[in-house]
Amino acid sequence: MALLNIRERIFNISSEEEFNRLAIEIFLYQVENNPVYQKYVNCICKDLKHIKYFKQIPFLPVEFFRTQKVITGNKPVQAVFSSSGTTGRARSYHYVTDLTIYEKASITAYERFYGKVADYTILALLPSYLERKDSSLVWMTKFFINKSNYKEDCGFYLNEYSLLLMKLKKLSKKNSRKILLLGISYALLDLAEKIDFRLGNAIVMETGGMKGKRKEIIRKELHEIICKKFGITSVHSEYGMTELLSQAYSQDNGIYKCPPWMKVLVREMNDPLTLIESGRNGGINIIDLANINSCSFIATQDMGKLFKDGTFEVSGRFDQSETRGCNLLV
Repeated sequence: MALLNIRERIFNISSEEEFNRLAIEIFLYQVENNPVYQKYVNCICKDLKHIKYFKQIPFLPVEFFRTQKVITGNKPVQAVFSSSGTTGRARSYHYVTDLTIYEKASITAYERFYGKVADYTILALLPSYLERKDSSLVWMTKFFINKSNYKEDCGFYLNEYSLLLMKLKKLSKKNSRKILLLGISYALLDLAEKIDFRLGNAIVMETGGMKGKRKEIIRKELHEIICKKFGITSVHSEYGMTELLSQAYSQDNGIYKCPPWMKVLVREMNDPLTLIESGRNGGINIIDLANINSCSFIATQDMGKLFKDGTFEVSGRFDQSETRGCNLLV
């Protein structure tokens, strides 16, 4: 089957009905044109005719991105993004055949919640990601910086905390300037120990966790420390991963909102094929329709809760996650 005007339809979804209709179309398209997903679906679902609603679609365990080339169609690969592998597991690889879809998904999602990227001075404190050349987060941040009207003030920082603090101090005096400080969690804590002024109008956005550099702490504690040290009222968060082309954002309290082409569902911890009602903790499943050329239906290793309004929170990761998913099904 062929999908017509797919990009326009993905990024112009305006209702649950439109999302469901397109999700079913993409599901059938990927079953037909993605060998890895096709084999997985055929193992657990013999009759596809009964699948009429997106909650009935099988979710591919994210582990497959570590061992298989998860790709839909036969377009040439334009980029390969990989995970950090800092947790001792093998890296995941996302083979991207259309980077313009990643561009569209990234900037449209960000601007939906924060306004024009062009209006921001973007400072990126992403040491663990900068040390690699295949990070999707670094690629996205570079793309945002190239869209900024203030490129001369934007930039990446590895461990140059003093230089970053000088830049932040200078920019914080420009009250009309929008500032985004995007940082990996442990690096923001390192920076917080050195800052001696209030950031004022800057948005501080954390992502990426501790990467084994610091003791893991709960998000609430992390945000309280950063707010106190930086003199801000809230910490924002970005939720994304190598295997996705879209991001969800939290503007306060670790509660994430998805763009219209992305949805989160939650499954039973001990039964990966059963979804649970909102408000209960379980494994996070993600539908990302922008993943048209890989797989749009992914069972992650994250745990969390889904709320009735479609927002969600992340509470941690599964223990012994290597034994989940397809292995449990076997």
